[in-house]
Amino acid sequence: MSGAFLHTVFDIAAWLAATAAVYWLSRRRLEFPAQSFALPYIAALVFGAGLGAYLFGSVNLWLSGQSGIARSVEGALAGGIVAIELYKWSAGIAVRTGARFALPLALGIAVGRLGCYFAGLDDFTYGTPTGLPFGHDFGDGILRHPVQLYECAAMGVFALLYVLAVLNRNGFVVTNGFYLVLIYYGAQRFLWEFLKPYGTLIGPFTLFHLLSLSILLYAAFMLATAPKARSLHERAVA
Repeated sequence: MSGAFLHTVFDIAAWLAATAAVYWLSRRRLEFPAQSFALPYIAALVFGAGLGAYLFGSVNLWLSGQSGIARSVEGALAGGIVAIELYKWSAGIAVRTGARFALPLALGIAVGRLGCYFAGLDDFTYGTPTGLPFGHDFGDGILRHPVQLYECAAMGVFALLYVLAVLNRNGFVVTNGFYLVLIYYGAQRFLWEFLKPYGTLIGPFTLFHLLSLSILLYAAFMLATAPKARSLHERAVA
């Protein structure tokens, strides 16, 4: 099978995993804001995520000395956040609406990164050369860091911890899950960027270093100013 075909298969699997996560959460008697399923909300999210994915993915490609169009999961995440915040501001929505997406986001990224791994060199998500025994040859005879698998494992760990928190009815984690997953994602992505062959933008930092830091700081601010979560009994308002 070609790398592009496998990438598509795992992209579909990532969406299915995210959908399954939404369904599972709905079965846990957790109540999330209705606004996050409203049609205008979803439209803003899809538009922002799509724009961010191609904008940041392509700019990073150009900064790395390559031509063409690319997309980025981190760019999609950043674009979605900006679009939703602008939509909420214009619609006068004060409630925080992201809690529903914590587990779907973590699972979707974990599964989707497997597609990036199997896509090989064409995907441009591989790592820098390494002499470590678990380095992977993506087809050019050079052992490289399989950073896609690093990120897959990291996000899988978050998903597992989140599921355990839900099963233990941890109100803080359920209520603030979206900001927790953003902090976690931003931190681990910031580290992996040092192992990627991307062009730098400021000093040793790539575009995605700066984007990771921005996402992390946004989430940390939102978490620091979040209302106190109540204990979970039958339901949690997120």
